Amino acid sequence: MTTYLLPYHQDDRLPDATFPLPGPVSGIDVALEPGTQWERMTSLYAAVADAVAADGRGGQAPTVVSGDCLTALGTLAGMQRGGVDASVVWLDAHGDVHTLASSTSGYLGGTALRMALGGDPDKLAGPLRLRPLPEERAALVGARDVDPAEEDYLASSGVRRLTVDELTADALPAGPLLVHVDVDVIDPADVPGLSFPVDGGPRMPDVVQALRAVFATGRVAAYDIACPWTPDVSPRQASTRAGVLGHLLGVADGPPTA
Repeated sequence: MTTYLLPYHQDDRLPDATFPLPGPVSGIDVALEPGTQWERMTSLYAAVADAVAADGRGGQAPTVVSGDCLTALGTLAGMQRGGVDASVVWLDAHGDVHTLASSTSGYLGGTALRMALGGDPDKLAGPLRLRPLPEERAALVGARDVDPAEEDYLASSGVRRLTVDELTADALPAGPLLVHVDVDVIDPADVPGLSFPVDGGPRMPDVVQALRAVFATGRVAAYDIACPWTPDVSPRQASTRAGVLGHLLGVADGPPTA
């Protein structure tokens, strides 16, 4: 897999040290023009889509690492442009199924999965030429901080909800897969400095085991990792983060050999 890095949280450029990646990466860094936040994010995610589409047309399965879940819209749009009709497996401590109207916090990252499913299409999906994903082609995994409006939507939608322990090959939606992992799906005891930590999550080994089961199906066509964590940490915390990213990226290589 080619690993791409978009070093942004929404349209804010983050220090390179925010992403202690264990191996070589291809950077995606757009010279943003003045404009609205939505226009700037569209420019960034369009660049992601272009890179992912090129890999898809070449039969490659790329990995995209960024600071925000909205980047996954660029990854999904790129898969579609490259001829891959993907389903989504979305690992996150949060629901990410707000619309802009239902959100009480106003945090845009909380709309990411809903936008992939057709919410607020004029903001990102339309400009990215992203076809809405049918609800039954999406699985939300590990969400434990879900607002009432999100609960109402999920209760009446076709999105399947799973715990990390329930994430098995038999539970996956049909077709090739975009696997999206927000690092906050992992219990904060294992991930220092999360921007939105939620206690009571699965530990790192359990997430890795579940992801290995998904990758073992051979159906993963792209992998998206969001790191919404604070940029300023101690050297020890940075080392722990490097280990987290190393484990998450390593699942694509299969189980470790003795």
